[in-house]
Amino acid sequence: MALPQILPSPYKPLLNPILTHHSNYHFAPHSLLHCRSHRNPTRIKSSASSFPEKHHTNSPTPNDVVEIPLFPLPLVLFPGAILPLQIFEFRYRIMMHTLLQTDLRFGVIYSDSATATADVGCVGEVVKHERLVDDRFFLICKGQERFRVNKLVRSKPYLVAEVTWLEDRPSGNNDDDVEVLANEVESYMKDVIRLSNRLNGKGEKEATDLRRHLFPTPFSFFVGSTFEGAPREQQALLELEDTAMRLKREKETLRNTLNYLTAASAVKDVFPSS
Repeated sequence: MALPQILPSPYKPLLNPILTHHSNYHFAPHSLLHCRSHRNPTRIKSSASSFPEKHHTNSPTPNDVVEIPLFPLPLVLFPGAILPLQIFEFRYRIMMHTLLQTDLRFGVIYSDSATATADVGCVGEVVKHERLVDDRFFLICKGQERFRVNKLVRSKPYLVAEVTWLEDRPSGNNDDDVEVLANEVESYMKDVIRLSNRLNGKGEKEATDLRRHLFPTPFSFFVGSTFEGAPREQQALLELEDTAMRLKREKETLRNTLNYLTAASAVKDVFPSS
């Protein structure tokens, strides 16, 4: 089954993981998140949607059961993340025509040749689109609520599933503990970016305000979205229903990465030409 094409990296978070096993997992940061159009911006249309920036007027609850079309992709979309797509396969062009006349939402769900399609995904909202003369579409989508697939309703002409919404459950940690944990994760991210810049000859530039006033839960999603290149680890983070557990796992990943970069930096100091 052909999948929608993912557009080039200018749209993507640019903190990329280089190892995939959780206990020894690192990522190599390059720069902060940025987004720009790959074509003339005047040709890309903003999409009016019944799913506004934050939530519906009546926000979905975990007990709601709805049907949504699915896009299986070899990547993981997180709430708040930006995803560019090029749609060219006939079945997905049919889906796009339907979405543009209705709700502009579809489910992005991780799938690859080595594993079965995941049960947990994230709603993608079409925020901008461009329809070409050959009926292909360029899309810019934004991650919204997570969902769990209960069952497939149909598979043709494209997948449609019955889903329930997924939210983080209250954890045993109090709000202050989770806030402290989020600040620790941000501190590790800054150190990783600083050392990575040094190793790449960019100078030890200080990364500032990575949280951007985000509360711990959306910040944990932002951190997970930067772990590109290891979608199975990202999927595990997406499926967690506890913000503190997600932040702790991300903290471990960042700490391992920092240890790796610190060792690499020491080697570079001893052998500058290596």
